[in-house]
Amino acid sequence: MNFISLLSEKIELAAIFVSNIIIYFLPFLSDVLLDKPENIMVIIGFGGQGLFAARFLIQWITSENAKKSVIPVAFWYFSITGGLVLLTYAIWRKDPVIIAGQSVGVLIYARNLYFIHRGEK
Repeated sequence: MNFISLLSEKIELAAIFVSNIIIYFLPFLSDVLLDKPENIMVIIGFGGQGLFAARFLIQWITSENAKKSVIPVAFWYFSITGGLVLLTYAIWRKDPVIIAGQSVGVLIYARNLYFIHRGEK
């Protein structure tokens, strides 16, 4: 668990860095973000969830246009991006359940993208 704690600390430092950049450009957010990495991490977590949810919208729209069930390549890119962002959030939270689920998911999404791009060659 020490490795997860180390990663969590690094992620928190990155969140503080991002918060400082945001505050530099948008100083009115200093009360919300200054010395509060949890706020930026919650925003990141919701962002990951949004990316992850968007993949279903993409799949739905593509299937509606094709009039059959289709999984477009964009579905896998949104899956892996959302999964990585959620994995980052889970590591920061030190949540072994989400870490395990997102780790396996990211591997599956990467493998699907590998098969797709290997088939194109």
